Amino acid sequence: MRIAAGTIGLVASSAVGASAFVLPPLQTFLPSRSASTSPPPLFASGLVSGSAGTGEGWLKRPAAPVNSESSQKLTLDKTLEGATFKKRLSLLGCTGSIGTQTLDIVSACPQNFEIEALSAGTNAALMAEQCAAYRPTIASMATEAAAVELKERLVAAGAPLPEQILFGDEGTVAAATAAGADTVVTGIVGAAGLLPTIEAIKLGKDIALANKETLISGGPVILPLVEKHGVNMLPADSEHSAIFQCLQGVPEGGLRRVILTASGGAFRDLTKDELFGMCKNDPRAVQKKATTHPNWDMGAKITLDSATMMNKGLEVIEAHYLFGASYDDIDVVVHPQSIVHSMVETADTSCIAQLGWADMRLPLVYSVSWPHRLRMPYKPLDLAEIGSLTFKAPDGDKYPCIGLAYEAGRTGGTMTAVLNAANEMANERFREDKGLGFLDIPRLVEGAMEAHKEELVTDGVTLDDILSCDAWAREHVASSKIMMDSAKLFV
Repeated sequence: MRIAAGTIGLVASSAVGASAFVLPPLQTFLPSRSASTSPPPLFASGLVSGSAGTGEGWLKRPAAPVNSESSQKLTLDKTLEGATFKKRLSLLGCTGSIGTQTLDIVSACPQNFEIEALSAGTNAALMAEQCAAYRPTIASMATEAAAVELKERLVAAGAPLPEQILFGDEGTVAAATAAGADTVVTGIVGAAGLLPTIEAIKLGKDIALANKETLISGGPVILPLVEKHGVNMLPADSEHSAIFQCLQGVPEGGLRRVILTASGGAFRDLTKDELFGMCKNDPRAVQKKATTHPNWDMGAKITLDSATMMNKGLEVIEAHYLFGASYDDIDVVVHPQSIVHSMVETADTSCIAQLGWADMRLPLVYSVSWPHRLRMPYKPLDLAEIGSLTFKAPDGDKYPCIGLAYEAGRTGGTMTAVLNAANEMANERFREDKGLGFLDIPRLVEGAMEAHKEELVTDGVTLDDILSCDAWAREHVASSKIMMDSAKLFV
């Protein structure tokens, strides 16, 4: 939609001293791995990834450029081009945590990055400051009122107006598909990032993926599009960026296992009995603590997901789609210091880890500069200052959301979309203080998954299937009773 400079496009929203480094043996969180006696021909070189050496459950063409001869050649070609590149970015979710930190990177590296389009929610005040500073061609807000306010603020400040000021879902898509953008940074929370990401992929734009739900809900649709349009999907969250960085130079068939680290969230220092007792006796304290992260400065939704450890379960599914690893070869380990951001184990059993401070700008900058390494004004890592790094297996009884995510991932098809949507709704209701208890979150998710089994689609999954399942799961959770005394999940 083309609109005269400075006007507002009324786009209707379509709702839809010495360091002790101790690393104990890492164990698979869920049931033991199974081996196949007849490995499928997944890899062109004949080299097969995975702990069992069969390739069973692995994806032939993952979303990220890894684990293949073609991805190695691509990485080498881009590396040899040098770091004098210039990219124009479309930034979705620009006023959120991911967005503001991405703009910090743009400010630190003006020789490498410019802003083509910005998309935000309803924070018109911050959006006006960003538009004045970065001069996007397109600016989009969630609502018409926010778009009107944005224009008024820019006019009052005497700042240049974007060529287009849009709003609604279609405005977000317009920002994602802006003609001048090379890379789209998807910082939108939740399933709302799915459609704009798909449209950007269709135009051949690389994706700096900070939105987990794009692959978790839409993986069956996204992967064929990524392959068809030759797009690079580059992880922008800390764990998957760490894995991606560790895989640079690992040849096809060389990956044995992916190891995701987890901070453990707000309740990591409590036993299961202590947490459940606190939920029963002091739910207000639980609600306050669950929305405060001990290590990271993140948005409210993902902070709560960290407390339930659903975020780690979602990351397991995302890792499957990004790197092709089977669910049997994706492990989770709790690492309270959040210094080792994740690891990979190679075929020879070597373990490669990526370390850094808990700073979201580090994975973000690699997602938009890959495979180059830009000089950044950040504090270098000091292991002596840290002193020690510790690891332990997660408690499956304390954190049932991890097991639910593995179950959804192994089931496949539309089940992961239901898992994600049910969690989003339960997460939202808890944060809005609607009377939902902390332990009700996994109960509601499990209930939605169980109810979806009769309508599960596993073959030929379409975008309409994903969107309808997403909407159904939200309604299922919204209409569920808050009190579920008969739930059998917790004993």
